[in-house]
Parts: sequence; C-alpha cells; structure tokens
Amino acid sequence: MVEIRVTFEDGASERFPTGTTARDALVAHARNGGGDRKRVERAIAARVEAERATVVDLSRPLVADCRVVPVAPESPEGLDVIRHSTAHLMAQAVKRLFPETEITIGPVIENGFYYDFKRAGGFAAEDLPRIEDTMRAIVKEDLPVTREEVPRDEAVRRFREMGEHYKVEIIASLPEDTVSLYRQGEFVDLCRGPHVPSTGRIPAFRLTSIAGAYWRGDAKNEQLQRIYGTAWANAKDLEAYLKRLEEAKLRDHRRLGQVLDLFSLDPIAPGSPFFHPKGAIVYNTLVAFIRGLYARYGYTEVITPLIYKTELYKRSGHYDAFHHDMFLMSIEEDEYGVKPMNCPGHCHLFASRKHSYRDLPIRYADFSRLHRFEPSGTLAGLTRVRSMAQDDAHIYCTPEQVDTELENFVAMTREVYSAFGFDDIAVTLQTRPEKFLGRIELWEAAEAALGRALERAGFAVTVLHGEGAFYGPKIGFDFRDVLERSWTLATVQIDCAMPERFALRYVTPEGTEATPVMIHRAVLGSLERFIAILLEHTGGKLPLWLSPVQVRVLPVSEKAADYAARVAAACRAGHLRAEADLRNEKLGYKVREAEVEKVPVVVVVGEREAAAGTVAPRTAGAAQAALPLETFVAQTVDAARMPGGAL
Repeated sequence: MVEIRVTFEDGASERFPTGTTARDALVAHARNGGGDRKRVERAIAARVEAERATVVDLSRPLVADCRVVPVAPESPEGLDVIRHSTAHLMAQAVKRLFPETEITIGPVIENGFYYDFKRAGGFAAEDLPRIEDTMRAIVKEDLPVTREEVPRDEAVRRFREMGEHYKVEIIASLPEDTVSLYRQGEFVDLCRGPHVPSTGRIPAFRLTSIAGAYWRGDAKNEQLQRIYGTAWANAKDLEAYLKRLEEAKLRDHRRLGQVLDLFSLDPIAPGSPFFHPKGAIVYNTLVAFIRGLYARYGYTEVITPLIYKTELYKRSGHYDAFHHDMFLMSIEEDEYGVKPMNCPGHCHLFASRKHSYRDLPIRYADFSRLHRFEPSGTLAGLTRVRSMAQDDAHIYCTPEQVDTELENFVAMTREVYSAFGFDDIAVTLQTRPEKFLGRIELWEAAEAALGRALERAGFAVTVLHGEGAFYGPKIGFDFRDVLERSWTLATVQIDCAMPERFALRYVTPEGTEATPVMIHRAVLGSLERFIAILLEHTGGKLPLWLSPVQVRVLPVSEKAADYAARVAAACRAGHLRAEADLRNEKLGYKVREAEVEKVPVVVVVGEREAAAGTVAPRTAGAAQAALPLETFVAQTVDAARMPGGAL
C-alpha cells in the first residue's frame, strides 16, 4: 500500500495510506495526542499545503505528501467556505419553493454572497423571509454535502435534463474534460468547492436584498434576479454585521449628498454627478489641499487634452486592454477617444521636449476630467462613476532617483492620511500578472524597488501575487473605515512598458541617451470616490477646514438679526465660510437644521450678545462659553486652517 507523509500544525508528521481524507488525517493525529481535538471537531474545511496551499473539503482524499491544517469557521478561509455553502443553501431553498426557477452562479463576495436566478416574474421582498425559513429547515435536515467528479459531457446531460440551461452553457465553456458537482439532498450544483461537510454546519445567515443583474454581466444578455445575503460563523457576529448595515444606510453618501446639498445624480447623465455649490466647495478644497502639498513636494501641474486620437492609446497599450471601457467616436475618418487616464498624455508631453538628467525628476500632476464607460448596472453613487478626476501624477526620474521618489510618496501619503485621521491602514504589494507588457527584468527591478520602499517605511506588507497592473507592479494603501470596510486609496506603480513604448529618453552625464523610470501615483485616487468614502467614514461630519459651511449664525429674534449679519461678515472677513440664518423660524428649528446639515460651528446671538459684542458658539452640539467676537473669529480661523498651514 502506497503511503504519504502528512505534516500538521504542531510540526509532527504521520504516515497514512494514499487517499486518506483530510478529516481522517486530522482526527487520527488528534487522537494520537497531536493538535487540538476541539479545533479539529470545529473545523469545516482543511488547508492542504503541497506545491501550493489550497482549502479543500474535509472529505477530500490526500494523494501526496503535504501539510494539513484545520480551517476554523471564524477564520477568513472559513467564512469564505460558509458563505459559499450558504449560497448553495439559498439556491436549494429557492428551487424547493419555486421549482421552475433556473440557477446560474452564486459566488462569495465581501461579507456575504449572492446567487443569480432566472424566474418569470422575479422575486419580491416578501419572498425573502420564506426563502430564509426554507433555508433553516434544510439546515435542520443536516444533509451531507458531497463532491462528485464527472466527465463534462455527462454533466451537460444531467443539467440539460434538469432544465438548467445556464449551467449547460457554463459547462460547455469550460476547458476541463472533468468537472466537479456538489450534492446536498435533492440539490445538485456545478462547483469547484470547497463546502461545509453538511448543511447543519451553516450557523448564521440573513438574506439582505434583491437586485437585477445581466447574464455574464453583459447588458446585451438576459436580465436575471440577484438575491444577496450574508453569513457568519455565529449569531453574535451576524447581529453585529446587521447593525453595521443599518449604520451604513444612515451613512450612505448618496443620502448624505442630498441632506447636505452636496451633489446629485440624474438619469440625464448616468454616472456623472452634479456637484452643487456646497459640494463644489468640498471638491475644490480637496484639490487646494493637494496642490499645497504639490508645491512642497516639487510637483508641476499640467493641463492635457480631454480627447485624443486613439493611436495614443494603441501606443500605450491601453487600447487593446480597455477600449471597451472608453467613450469612442469617429471624426473626419479618424477614431478618437475621451481620455480615461492621464498617463499616455503625460508620456506624449514628456517626449515633446529633450531632457537632461539635470531636469529629472520631472513630476507632472494633473486634475483633468477622466471618462470611463462603466456599465449602467455597476454605477454606484460617487464610488463607481463615468466622469471623475484624480489627484493623478507621473514622475519621470533616473534609476538612482527611484528610491527617494518612492520615499517621498510614502511621506506625502502619510501626511494626507494624518490630516483625515486615517490610521487603520493595510499595505499590499501587487506583482506581475499573467498578461503584462514590458521586459521581465524591468518588472523584477520594479518589484524590488517597491519592496525596498515598504521595508524602509516599516509597513507590514501583504503580497498579492499576479495582481499588478498590466504595465507594472503596484503598492496599494488600503484604509479600513468605521464600518470595517476596506478601501484602496493611495497607489503607486512603476511602469515597465510605457517609457519604452513611447521611446522616452533623457541625456545622461556621459552624453548618451537613456530611458527614464516612470512612476504612477495617486494619494486620494478619484476625488469623487474619496468624497464618498470620507462622507461615510465621518457620517457627513467633515473636518472644519473642509466643511462647506464652517459657521452658521442664528439670531434669537429679529432684534438680533443685524448683529447676526455682522458676526457672519466678520467671519467671512477672516476667510471663514460663514452665513447668517435670518429666516423667520423658531430658534430650536434652526439649531436642529444646522445639526442635521452637520455645520461644525453654530453661533447663537441675542440682544445681550449684541450689546456686549460677544458670541455663544455651539460645537459638536454643545454650547460653549461666550467669547468676544474678535476672539471667536481668531480662534475659529486658527482651527479652520487647512493642514499644512494655509486657509
């Protein structure tokens, strides 16, 4: 009998017959005094580490020497398994309740899952409790979940007999000769797995919403019905997440955008927000903040065209990769594209003049409008738009200058994050993908340079192999907000393709020509998306320097209206954004309205304050001691200074 060596978490190894399941190996090792027996009993899957690490069913046979680790329900890997299995559970419940429904795909997403269905008439919100009840009944049945590998043609035959035409189409597109199916009771699905051992191991879930979707994400295909859900390792974690969802609804930037009168979205221009006067103040203040940093960090701002002939994007390599995501047009027999990114134009600009090594580094910054064709079904407020601007910049430097430029970028990023109180940051290094442009030696040098920068900065880094851009490796700075959602904001990439594709050159000290290193970088990223993230993180309570209305003055009665107007004028003279609310409304109403609109400083004045030349400010909803007007203005001006010292 052929045996394999299995190594466990405690470092011990045992020999087992080939084909022993992961569960049996773990149980045997625990029975022999190795490992944690309770942890093995709680495991819902196993991580098998051989040539690579893979999470598998506990029932999966082990066929080669490997290391096996139990996967706990609350671990990230365990949660993925639970959510994947809950998607199958939901599909089974839907098929029990509505047998005529066809199933399509049901992947895991962040904090949950969804499944797309084709059902005449679709689903309604009142269907969700019925589906959940049926799911709970299937959990109580504790049906074994089993995996079967069958020839592709056999799988096609089975799903065709079941009337699952979408599954037939998926299987027909697969390159493998053998596919895996998972069965639980009467329900069978095409799936790679892994899954929980039985339906009784799915502990806590909730169906959250219904939406429309297109088959294979293409608006030209049939429309489907998508049901979203969430699943967790226990009821406590589920309830905590549902509370976060409720909080997220209150913090939704689309709702806050209306309440605070910042922006609106309209079908007349899908994915292209209208920024109202207050929203434009926030937008332009962010730009001014970044421009102030540019002056200190040595950036030169440029303005580049909005529309180019597509030969520019063909040269850069973007056309082949992204032309379906561009707004294209034909003019005078030439094809043009609305600019989706700044980098090709910056390369063209750099190439328009000769450069010496003494000129480098050159740092082009650009706030140009960018337009990308995002399918209508993917548009989401300000977080996914068709029209945007970025705090985008490209640095052209010598190889010897790369480390310093990356160090300066990290310093600038830290300064920006400090200004907004972003302190929960995770950093990723994303390496060469399967499809890429440029020479491998350039990629290796670029990845090494980014790695050195992160090491010097002292970051703990997660390496995401194969997830870099097609033109270069990337560092991503991921910010986790108060709702524990992760957002990638700052990014920096070293370009391994465009400098050579555009034949960029500079003259070296020896008088020869060399190709500069090109660095892409952004700190805020898309301004639209950053505003959305900031609104939701703060609940609309923007920092004083960024608030569109910094001070609102409220007279107690008409007798104090003239003084209220003078107070607002004194604030404006100090370059504060101030207004007096002189409407004939009750003071309590106006105070509550100012609080709803998140005005950071509210000043209440009456006849007594007018006579004394004082004000009674309210900050964070609490009344403060009365101050002389001049003192109040001076203190507020100082508090409202933009980070870096400028107003």
